[in-house]
Formats: sequence, structure tokens, C-alpha cells
Amino acid sequence: MSEHIHYDKTFEGIVYSDKETKNREFDSCTFINCDFSNGQFTSSTFTRCTFTGCNLTSTKLVDCKLDKITFKDCKLLGVNFSEANDLLFSVNFEGCILDYCSFNRKKIRNTPFRNCSIKEVDFSDSDLTNCVFDNSDLSRSVFDRTNLRHADFRTAENFSIDPEKNNIQKAAKPLDNQGVF
Repeated sequence: MSEHIHYDKTFEGIVYSDKETKNREFDSCTFINCDFSNGQFTSSTFTRCTFTGCNLTSTKLVDCKLDKITFKDCKLLGVNFSEANDLLFSVNFEGCILDYCSFNRKKIRNTPFRNCSIKEVDFSDSDLTNCVFDNSDLSRSVFDRTNLRHADFRTAENFSIDPEKNNIQKAAKPLDNQGVF
């Protein structure tokens, strides 16, 4: 990954763990079965990229721009998304492990979390308006001063949200009492 600008490229099976990637741009790129664990992306921009089957455990996203990014079947344990740049922040998660991540103070409206493990994730002071937690496990995740207006929890499970500390106006409640408002 020595070039600074990557457009419409596919990276497959790259092992780049414990390394820093700095000041790079990735536009319309695909990452398949790559290992970026314990690495760091600094001041890099990702636009319209897809990560499939990648390991980003404990990866740092220092001042990175994530615009229209899809993570599918990825391992993202302990990623602090709060370090990423807020400008145009837009992500989608499907079949991912997001345990121990932080979205503290992050505006992540309209984000789908489908078939994900979201255990012990910090959503404090975040804006999760219109987010969808479809078939996702939210065990011990923290919601404190979180905006959950119109969020969809109908098929989510194992969550506990205090309505006095969070805005749950028009949030869709679980169908089978697997979570508590």
C-alpha cells in the first residue's frame, strides 16, 4: 500500500497488522479477508469502500474519514469510532462483531446494524436517530444521553435502555420482550 491514492482497487488477503497507514485515500475500494488488527489508520479517507471478512480488531482510526463504508462479516473488536472524523461519517454493519467498540459522541444517524454482535459497546451521548438494530445482540451496551428517536429495536435483543436518560421518542420496541425500555 505504498501509493497515496487508490481508486476502484481490490485488496485481498493483505496482512497489515500492527502497522500504520497514514495520509491515504481509498475510493470505491474493496477489502476482502484482510488483517489490519492492532494497526492504525491516520488522516486517511475511505469513500464508498467495502470491507468483507476483514479483521480490524483494536485498529485505530485517528482522524479518518469514513463515508459510505460497508463492513460485512468483519471483526471490529475494541475499535474506537469516536476517533474518526465526524465529517460525512457514514457506515453500515452486517454480520459483524463490534464488541467493546465506542461510538461515544458520534452522530451515526440511519446506520443499519444487521445480524451483529454489539456487546458492551459505548453509545453514550451519540445520535442514533433512525438506526436499525436488526437481529443484533446488545448485551451490556451503554446508552446514556443517547438520541434513539425512531431507532428500530424490533428484532434486537439483550439491551436495557433507561427512557429517563435517553430520547426514545418513536423508537420501535422489540417484538418478543428481548430488550427493555
